[in-house]
Amino acid sequence: MSEERPPHGDHEASAINFVGFVMSLAHTAAVHFGDVPDPVRGATIAANLPAAQQMIDILALIEAKTRGNLTAEERQLLEQVLFELRLRFVEMHNASGSAASEPKSRIILP
Repeated sequence: MSEERPPHGDHEASAINFVGFVMSLAHTAAVHFGDVPDPVRGATIAANLPAAQQMIDILALIEAKTRGNLTAEERQLLEQVLFELRLRFVEMHNASGSAASEPKSRIILP
């Protein structure tokens, strides 16, 4: 018996690639920053900086472990996402003592 596979076009739409993986982690960080609604509950949650920091640390680990193995586009995306997330973390950390205003997220979301 052969295994049934979806047509070629369906497989490509659901295929996981590096860019999608990085953007998924960045989106999760944005949820933890309180910048976007939680995809499950549909409501924006209060900022959870330790959880956002964990996503940043995971992306930094991926950057270190994939160094020299990424395309120029993948490397640039990862560097830019890390830069934006780190900047957002500093903004949120500095604003945690005062009333935070409108989110200033620069995270690019699909």
